[in-house]
Amino acid sequence: MPLPTLPSKLGAILSADEIKAAPKATPPAQVITPQTTSPVEATPSAPAKPKAPLVAKTASTEPSSPPRATKNAKKTTKATQPAKNPTTAPEPRKLFVLDTNVLLHDSNCLFKFEEHDVFIPMMVLEELDHQKKGLSEVARNARQVSRYLEALVEDKDISQGIALNGAGHIEARGQLFFQTTALSSQLPIDLPVGIADNAILHVVHALQSQHGQETVVMVSKDINMRLKARALGIHTEDYRHDHVLSDSDLLYEGARELPDDFWNNHGQQIESWQQAGITFYKIQGPLCAELSVNEFVYTTQEPGLIAQVKQVSSNKAVLATIRDYSHSKNNVWGITARNQEQNFALNLLMNPECDFVSLLGQAGTGKTLLALASALTQTLETQLYNEIIITRATVPVGDEIGFLPGTEEEKMAPWMGALEDNLEVLHLGSNKLSALNNDPNRNATMDIIRSHIKIKSMSFMRGRTFQNKFLIIDEAQNLTPKQMKTLVTRAGPGTKIVCMGNIAQIDTPYLTEGSSGLTYVVDRFKGWPHSGHITLQRGERSRLADYANEAL
Repeated sequence: MPLPTLPSKLGAILSADEIKAAPKATPPAQVITPQTTSPVEATPSAPAKPKAPLVAKTASTEPSSPPRATKNAKKTTKATQPAKNPTTAPEPRKLFVLDTNVLLHDSNCLFKFEEHDVFIPMMVLEELDHQKKGLSEVARNARQVSRYLEALVEDKDISQGIALNGAGHIEARGQLFFQTTALSSQLPIDLPVGIADNAILHVVHALQSQHGQETVVMVSKDINMRLKARALGIHTEDYRHDHVLSDSDLLYEGARELPDDFWNNHGQQIESWQQAGITFYKIQGPLCAELSVNEFVYTTQEPGLIAQVKQVSSNKAVLATIRDYSHSKNNVWGITARNQEQNFALNLLMNPECDFVSLLGQAGTGKTLLALASALTQTLETQLYNEIIITRATVPVGDEIGFLPGTEEEKMAPWMGALEDNLEVLHLGSNKLSALNNDPNRNATMDIIRSHIKIKSMSFMRGRTFQNKFLIIDEAQNLTPKQMKTLVTRAGPGTKIVCMGNIAQIDTPYLTEGSSGLTYVVDRFKGWPHSGHITLQRGERSRLADYANEAL
C-alpha cells in the first residue's frame, strides 16, 4: 500500500521530556446516584452493638429513587463516565452478606468492599469446612479464607465486629461481623429446611428486616441463588470486583482504522525518517492521546498507511511501518498472512522485543497456527528460543471421561488435538519440508519437531521458571485472573508468552467474558512497550466453519 510522501525535514523519535510531559490517564470516576436519606444508626443484630454503626434506611424526600450504585463493582469499564458531582451526598455504609461461592471464587474478597462492612453467616463457615480438603483451586481458596479469618479474629470479641484492616489490608476500612445469634424471619414463601442456600436466605431476610433492604445486600456468584433472593424481595448483587469490563464490545482490539480526515488534522507538522528499512512518522494531533503503544493503525484514504504505534505523548506519537507477512518471501514456516489482522499478529509474534502477546478471535481465525509457526521459526531456525512449551486449561465441554493413564504428556495428549492438527498443516505446507513429504525420513523429521515441543499441565506450574522458552497458553479464556497471573509470572529471562482464546466459548463455572483471565491480561497489558494484542476478525478455516460461526 503506498505510503505518504516523505517530506524533506527529518525528525527524531520523541524525546524523554516529551514522554514525561504526557499526562497520565486517570481512572474514571464512579457514578453514585444522589441520595437524600439521612443517616440513622443501626446494628447488624439485636444483642450486639458494633463499634462502627451501620446506616439504616429512612424516609426519602423524593417519591422514589433508583437503586444506588455500590462499591462492589470496582473493576468497571474504562469507557467515558460522568464525573462524580462534588455536592453528591456520601454513599451510606452497607452490610454485604457473602455467599460461600464468593469466598471460594476469590479468597481476597473480604477486603474488596472498601468502607462497607461484611457479614458471614454460620452456614457459610460450615460450607467452607466441607470444601477445604483437596488440591483443587476451590480447596486452596477455602483454606486461605480460613487463614484470613483466623488472623482477623485472633482473641478479639467477634460480637462487637472486627476491623478488616487488622491483618494489614489497609484498603478495607469496614468491619467483619459473624452470625453469633439465631436469626430467622418469616419468608413470603416456605422453603425446604436443611438446605444451605435457604438457611442463608433466612439470615439475610432477618438482617434486612432489622436494618432495611437498601442497607443489607447479599453477594453471590450463583445465578439461581440471586433469582431466589429477588423472588423473596431480598436485595442481591453479583460479585463484580474481578470484572474487567461490563461489556465485551469495549475490550481493546489492538488495531483501529484512522478517520477520513486523519491527514488533514495530523499531517501538517509530520516528520519522517528511515532506519533499518523501517519508515518512522512523528505526527501531532488530537488523536495521538487516544493511541496506545504497539497498537496498529491503518487508513484506506490516500495516501494509505499501515503502521504500528511506537511512542505516545500528550499530543504527539511516533508510528512505524510494519513488515508485510502476506508476501510469500516473508513466509513464517511456510505460512503467510491471509488477512490484515493475521499480518498484525505475525508482526507481534515475530518481534523479539515483544515479550507478551495475546490473540483473541473466534474458532478458525488461525490463532494456534500463527503462534505455532512463529514458535517453530524462532526455535528451529533463528534459535532465539530453545524450546516450545504448550499448556491449556483442562476444562471439558461435556462429561468427564475419567482418569487418563500414562505420563504427564500422555495425559495431556487428548487435550492437544489442535496441536497435532496444526503440526500436520505446517509439516505438509512448509516449503522447507515439502521435499520430505514423500520421503521415508518424513517421520524422523516430525520427531525432530516434536522433540522441541513440550506439553505441560497447568497443575504443576507453580514455582517453575522458564528461561528462553516460547510458552503458548491455549484456551486462555477458561483461566481465572489468579491462574493467569500464576502462569505469566513463570517467565524468566528470554521467554515469550502467547495467550490465545475466544471469550465467547467459556466453559469454566462462574467465569464470564468480563471476568475471564484472558480479558484481564488484555486490559492490564494494554500500552506496555513489550506487549501486544490483536483481535482476529475473519475466519480462514473453511467456508463451512465461517458459515457455522454466523448461523449457529
